[in-house]
Amino acid sequence: MNKTIKVLELGQRDYKETWDFQEELFQRVLNIKVQNRRESKNLPTENHLIFVEHPHVYTLGKSGDLTNLLLDEKQLAEKGATFYKINRGGDITYHGPGQIVGYPILDLENFFTDIHKYLRFLEEMVILTLAEYGLKAERSEGETGVWLDVGTPFARKICAMGVRASRWVTMHGFAFNVNADLGYFDNIVPCGIKDKAVTSLNVELGKAEIPMEEVKAKLKKHFTELFEAKLMES
Repeated sequence: MNKTIKVLELGQRDYKETWDFQEELFQRVLNIKVQNRRESKNLPTENHLIFVEHPHVYTLGKSGDLTNLLLDEKQLAEKGATFYKINRGGDITYHGPGQIVGYPILDLENFFTDIHKYLRFLEEMVILTLAEYGLKAERSEGETGVWLDVGTPFARKICAMGVRASRWVTMHGFAFNVNADLGYFDNIVPCGIKDKAVTSLNVELGKAEIPMEEVKAKLKKHFTELFEAKLMES
């Protein structure tokens, strides 16, 4: 089993361009797995972890409700935002500057074959990272992602998640609000949940800005420990 994960830092990158790149890596891993099965081979499969920051964009998962987008095409253009219907689970979410977006493209057969466990590990990575900043984050039953003050009127989401998996290969991932412009969330019903707010790490800490690379380093540390993996920086 190959437990090495290649880290790909894309910087600021268009959503559709990144989605196409994900699909390319995803398909490459699937092709190796099909070849292994058909030809009784044991070729190793690669694992990748993409980090990226997107320009303003709204994405709607395959089971999402389009009415949760509260803007028409003209209003989207006025806000400098784009919109895509995509092939992950979940409803609508927002990506934009000040947000760390991570796309793990893993062959889970290199780690464990359990999608539920995979999602819980992604959540735990963020929960452990937030704990380093003195914040008690947790899961909200039946709602994927990472939250603060669950079970109170002040519950708010700080990290959204939505994944796709085929033959135990994953794509899409998580969006962690670090220095996000929360005003853009006012244009959607985030994840289809009407009665809960959204927050960002800088807001919670009362700071103008949190160093993105600092947060990313903590995420990578916890990701490595949880998946018992070795990260290879590109």
